[in-house]
Amino acid sequence: MYSNTGGQGFQVDTAGCRGQFAAGGKRQPKKDLGMMAMSCGNIYIAQVALSNPAQVVKAFLEADAFDGPSLIIAYSHCIAHGIAMDSAIEGCKEAVSSGHWPLYRFDPRLADQGKNPLQLDSKAPTISFEDYALKQNRYRVLKKVAPEAAQGLIEDANKITSNRYRLYKQMAEMSYGGDEEK
Repeated sequence: MYSNTGGQGFQVDTAGCRGQFAAGGKRQPKKDLGMMAMSCGNIYIAQVALSNPAQVVKAFLEADAFDGPSLIIAYSHCIAHGIAMDSAIEGCKEAVSSGHWPLYRFDPRLADQGKNPLQLDSKAPTISFEDYALKQNRYRVLKKVAPEAAQGLIEDANKITSNRYRLYKQMAEMSYGGDEEK
């Protein structure tokens, strides 16, 4: 939820998220900024979280060395999510572990070497999106005020999260280079 304006629905929020101006829960999947930028083909892109500092540093070094535009998308917790600031790193870990926030690096230079430019840095989800989400106010509140709607939205978000991770995994496993038929 975009908290600076008092809780309006935001394009990159996950389905099921509730805020002042999305009181019934957000129904659409979040827009995937990284995927949209990858479609350009000439931008270095990384999605990072502070729960994996080595991946963050690697992404920043690669982005700095890239001769062109770079985009680093970082997971950011918010006190409005109901996350205690002293456990923020644990919240980052759960976002990654649920598949909600896959860690990756997309380096177009690798394609020139016959390698896949997408490197998936996080493992397959080990917890459900629901396990991650229901620790946060933005999801818990809807469950209190509209439990049936909340359950349906959480189930949808579980599927969306699983499908998005599966897509990233498939893309990262694609072969590149001289294997194509002419």
